[in-house]
Amino acid sequence: MKYLLSAAAASALMAGSAFAGNIEPVVMEPVLAPAPAPVFTSPNWTGFYAGGQLGYADVDTNFAGVDGDGLIGGLVAGYDYDLGDWVIGAGLDFDWTDVSLAPGVDVDTVWRAKLRGGYKLGNGLLYATAGYANADVGGGVGDSDGYFVGAGYEHMLTSNFSLGGEVLYHEFDSFNVPTLDADATTAQVRATFRF
Repeated sequence: MKYLLSAAAASALMAGSAFAGNIEPVVMEPVLAPAPAPVFTSPNWTGFYAGGQLGYADVDTNFAGVDGDGLIGGLVAGYDYDLGDWVIGAGLDFDWTDVSLAPGVDVDTVWRAKLRGGYKLGNGLLYATAGYANADVGGGVGDSDGYFVGAGYEHMLTSNFSLGGEVLYHEFDSFNVPTLDADATTAQVRATFRF
């Protein structure tokens, strides 16, 4: 019996050794964490921009029955400088309009030279703006110099692309018709590319 138990133990040891030689190591796949989502930090507004705008214009004059409203839109370009919480800048706007004041008397174009300053709100900029404006009216009325004041909000969607809106109030005096004065209110949305 002793001999039988020793033989059984030896067989079990040999069988265990045989199995141990056939065991392959287990390869564990590395666990990969998902890539972090890109983080859009507070934008730097310093730099040049260019884009377009589209909206609505309402024009009134001091002549009874000579007023109108309609579509306005055009091109914008400028430069901003980021001061930390504040941003200052200068720009140019040129708009074509579809505003008829009277039969044969249409506002053709409006252009502006503007200054703006605003406060950063996260990825946005809340700003005030003012400057020089010029309106060209057809039908022999001519063009007139004036000024504008207004406010707007611009939001950076990426580091190079922004969307915004702007409301401006304009005053124009003495077209070629000396006593004709006009005021205009515009509300436009704008998209700009920054570089």
